[in-house]
Amino acid sequence: MKSGLSVQMGWKAATSFIIFAFLRTLGFALLSLPLLYSSFISFLVSIASHPSINFPILLGKNTNGSFPIWSLIIFSPYLYYVRWISSLKRLKRREPPYTEVSEGLYVGGWPSSPEKMPSGDPAIIDCTCELPRVFGVSGNGYLCIPTWDTRSPDPDAIESAVLWGCRKRAQNTPVFIHCASGHGRSVVVMCALLVALGVVDNLQTAEKLIGEKRPNARIRDHHHNTLQQWSNNWLYPPLKPDPMRLLD
Repeated sequence: MKSGLSVQMGWKAATSFIIFAFLRTLGFALLSLPLLYSSFISFLVSIASHPSINFPILLGKNTNGSFPIWSLIIFSPYLYYVRWISSLKRLKRREPPYTEVSEGLYVGGWPSSPEKMPSGDPAIIDCTCELPRVFGVSGNGYLCIPTWDTRSPDPDAIESAVLWGCRKRAQNTPVFIHCASGHGRSVVVMCALLVALGVVDNLQTAEKLIGEKRPNARIRDHHHNTLQQWSNNWLYPPLKPDPMRLLD
C-alpha cells in the first residue's frame, strides 16, 4: 500500500486518542495524558510520512546515524515504538538478519547490535529515518539516506547511495545495505547497486536475484516507479559504472 505508514500511524493516533478519552471519562486524567501525547506524535508522523509530503528529516536523524536529544524526547513514542515493532517482526519471521546477495554485497534488517552485522567490517548504507546507527560496528564508512518505512528512497538518494557503494566496492570493501527488516527500502538500493556494478544486466534480474536469496523481500509498485526514474535519468549503457566518475 503506497500510503502504508501514513495509514498505520493514523490508526494508531485514533486508537490512542479513543483510549485517552475513555480513561478521562473514568476520571484517570493524569494517567491518560501520555496517550494524548502519543496520539499527537502518531498523527504528526502520519502527516509527515504521507507520499504528498514525505518529510523524513522531521525526526532529526543526523548524518552519523544518531538522534539529537530533542528528537529522542519529542518523538520518543514513535522512535521506541518502531524499535519494539522491528524486534517483534524479526522474532516472528525467524529469518537471518542479513543476506549476502552477491560477493561482498549484503542486504538486511536494522543491525540492533554488532552481532547482527555481516563479517568483514562492511561499509553501511542505512535507509532508515527512524532507527539509530549502532556505533562502533564499522570502520569502513557509513551513509544514511533517511527514508520513511513503506516508502522508497528518491532517485537522487538512490544515485548517491549507488555511487558511494561503487566506490567502496572499488576499494574491495564489503557493503551492507539495511532498512528496518531488509524487505523494501534497502532492496530498492541493492537493486540499483547490482545493476550499476554490472552484477546483473537489468533491474528485473536484480529483483529476482534478491528474491531468491531473501524470500521475504518485496518490491512494490512505488518502488518500481522510483527505480525506473533512477534508471531513466542516471543509468547509462552499458549498465556499468564509469571508473573516473566513481573516483570523483
